Amino acid sequence: MTYENSRRDFLKTASLGLASIPMVNPSVVKSGTLAEETKQKKVELAIATITCDGFGDENFEHAFNIIPNLPYKNIEFNCWYGRNLTPDGIRSIRQRCQQHKVKPVCVQGSSFGAAGNIVKDVAHKLWNMEAARQLGCKRVKFTGAGRGTEGGLEAVIQVLKEIAPAAEEMDMLILVENHASNNIENIEDYDKIFSAIASPNVGMCMDNAHFDGANVDLMEVVNRFHSRILHIDLKETERKGIHKVVPFGQGVTNNAAVVEKMLSYGFKGYLLVEMVLNENNEVKQQELKKAYQLFQKYER
Repeated sequence: MTYENSRRDFLKTASLGLASIPMVNPSVVKSGTLAEETKQKKVELAIATITCDGFGDENFEHAFNIIPNLPYKNIEFNCWYGRNLTPDGIRSIRQRCQQHKVKPVCVQGSSFGAAGNIVKDVAHKLWNMEAARQLGCKRVKFTGAGRGTEGGLEAVIQVLKEIAPAAEEMDMLILVENHASNNIENIEDYDKIFSAIASPNVGMCMDNAHFDGANVDLMEVVNRFHSRILHIDLKETERKGIHKVVPFGQGVTNNAAVVEKMLSYGFKGYLLVEMVLNENNEVKQQELKKAYQLFQKYER
């Protein structure tokens, strides 16, 4: 199947749309709001736990203290530490989501990286898919390792070839995220990935600030890959060619232009606020509320 021919099949799978429609959230069933779940919007805002926890192993304590006080209801969990992915860890995430009436929509695992032996990476990605399934999500997200390390882009493609059939069987979407100075960084990298992986269950998480940080034209990415973009990360970088996250309105990243263009192409998926700011909790909450107000109008 060629890249162009796979686009129609991909859109069919993408119509799974938001992460949890067939996998009903246990809290939804318990509360008797199944009808509300099935009326889910095609485009919704979400927030990443990294916005509250930063990069440390916080067991999502900050996230669960802050996010329930914000207007966001959809959460992407950055499961980068061992205890996040144990059976107890997964159970704890699920129970706390039910307690706070928030919804897990995606599991982001640690990056692709094989360095000549893909077995461990394949197993890791498969378990992330199982963790997502247990949480009622249909999305997992991974970026790459540093540019030219851990087997390079070739290792990423090898792993994707192995796990794509499992994603199809599990009805799971694999989101491949770009980062500056990374094995998954630019348009050429995605050309190689999508040429090698025809599966409609493998798509792009478009991180706007990281593309700006890598001096990649955002509109060129959208126009070329719009049918394979399923998830959009919203944050701003200070200037082109440098990935340094700053509050919305203080950087150069034109998130609004990307979202509006993607909506014109019929985008379905999540708009994810993923900014990481080293501020106190009060300031952090103000910034995250501001972000919600900026992008809420794009929900459909």
